[in-house]
Amino acid sequence: MPKLNGRIALVTGAGRGIGRAIAVALSRAGAKIVVAARSEDELNDLVDEVVAGGDAAEAVTVDLSDRSQARELIGRAVEPFGPIDILVNNAGVGSSGDPRSFVEFRDEFWDLTIEVNLNAPYVLSKAALPHMLEQGWGRIITVASINSRQAALHGSAYTASKHGVLGLMRSIATEVASEGVTVNCICPGPVQTKMNDIRIKYDAERLGRDLAEHEKGLTLVGGRLVPEDIAPMAVYLASDDARMVTGQAYNIDGGINMA
Repeated sequence: MPKLNGRIALVTGAGRGIGRAIAVALSRAGAKIVVAARSEDELNDLVDEVVAGGDAAEAVTVDLSDRSQARELIGRAVEPFGPIDILVNNAGVGSSGDPRSFVEFRDEFWDLTIEVNLNAPYVLSKAALPHMLEQGWGRIITVASINSRQAALHGSAYTASKHGVLGLMRSIATEVASEGVTVNCICPGPVQTKMNDIRIKYDAERLGRDLAEHEKGLTLVGGRLVPEDIAPMAVYLASDDARMVTGQAYNIDGGINMA
């Protein structure tokens, strides 16, 4: 029996990278998945892949930088299969979008980053929680970052948003721990994604390093992670096996931050 049989999961930022890998893994574990992102084509490709494997999936396009769309997402996401049991807050804006020193930081990029990385998880978690509390079972899993614990150079907004979302999730976990709802974060290190490709290129150029050599030294294990390295933790945290795990932040980072 799959661990998540009968559960309904919503994964944001699911078009590619970590979100896509988590969505596929939750589906293979038995969950019906609703996947959300800005790119309709990427979502449709993912849904086709999941359905072809005999599992259930539906796509919802959304731009979480728009607060009104974020507020409407849970209502739209329940339409295909019913209320959401598992919420995966994965959508994010990385520091690679516009890396600058703090004194040169653009206010517009600060606002965008905080809106997607911190405000959207707040809005979505608040909307998803009533059903979870009513049924006495729920999982909120937020993909944070090792920059929830340490700073990203030339990434003030990213660092602030990831520290903030970790604190937010722990606050929620404290309130609902006795209600059958767990709330946890996953903190990846550098992962082979389109967003991180831009970041490591920026850092290699800034440091005057060969890109390939720079990438090799990013983790103690060597190189970068792949999205599929993150997905098993999400499946575990979503399962009944993790019923006593809440308010935690798990580093998956190749040994960068041993905290």
